[in-house]
Amino acid sequence: MSISVATRIDSFVHPALFYADQEEYLAGTLPFIRAGLAADEPVMVAVPGDSLEHIRAALGADAGRVQLHDMSVAGRNPGRIIPGVLLAFAAAHAGKRVRIIGEPIWAGRTATEYPACAQHEALINAAFAGRQATILCPYHTGHLDRRWLDDARRTHPVVQMGSAVRVSPHYADPIAVAAGFNLPLEDPPAQAITVTIDLQALSVIRRVVAAEATAAGLSPDRVSDLTLAVSELAANTIKHTAAGGTLAIWTDDTRLICQLTDTGHIANPLAGRLPVPPQQPGSRGLLLVNQLCDLVRIHTVPGATTIRLHMHR
Repeated sequence: MSISVATRIDSFVHPALFYADQEEYLAGTLPFIRAGLAADEPVMVAVPGDSLEHIRAALGADAGRVQLHDMSVAGRNPGRIIPGVLLAFAAAHAGKRVRIIGEPIWAGRTATEYPACAQHEALINAAFAGRQATILCPYHTGHLDRRWLDDARRTHPVVQMGSAVRVSPHYADPIAVAAGFNLPLEDPPAQAITVTIDLQALSVIRRVVAAEATAAGLSPDRVSDLTLAVSELAANTIKHTAAGGTLAIWTDDTRLICQLTDTGHIANPLAGRLPVPPQQPGSRGLLLVNQLCDLVRIHTVPGATTIRLHMHR
């Protein structure tokens, strides 16, 4: 069934834009932006750098009326996009319908990053339910894995190809789709450094993480970020589980990786992806970790949770 993206002006609209080349990309994004400007809607574009520059150049003087972000920077960790990019923009324009182009999945994304990206795309639908917003998500049909395009049909209620915008018959419950990417993580390599997480070990954990991050070549600021992230998660393990847990640290050619495992369970799939009201105590650990790290992968089931933090070297 063919529909108009602008039909449901009082609710959240989340189309995927399938495009094959730059011409189709601009043909799908520029009218979307200009329609928002004409309707006096706040407009934001968060796409990878090259695409951002194409849009900026094509908009000309109108580029100054649009908030522009390089998604490869702002959304390097998919877990920070909903709170730090999308909801932050909506909150800055409370009471107005907002119009956003967000491209979290591009050809440079790795298979390691992809499950977190797919969860992000599914959970947008839950995070923005009932909000006055339209978020258009471009997908390059020539560069992306066909399975990723199939997933886009499951995470977006409508799909736009050229001038046709149609309801996706494959769209599914966002919480169920996100749960499908709650995947087990492979065991750390044999050479990983391991530390038991308990109350007496917190200072040791901070020293070990800082030393390994420095040895891996991270800048002082990023050493501090990772140390804070691991310390926050380790403190949560001690606070919320009786059995403590384990920290493993290792490097590969491009990343430093810290993995924390314990007997807890993260029941809320949006944990760490929604801002926390200032008056609410606690509940900011995963939100902070998502802001500090380049990638956060989580596998959680009742009685066992693994959280893996990635920092690019």
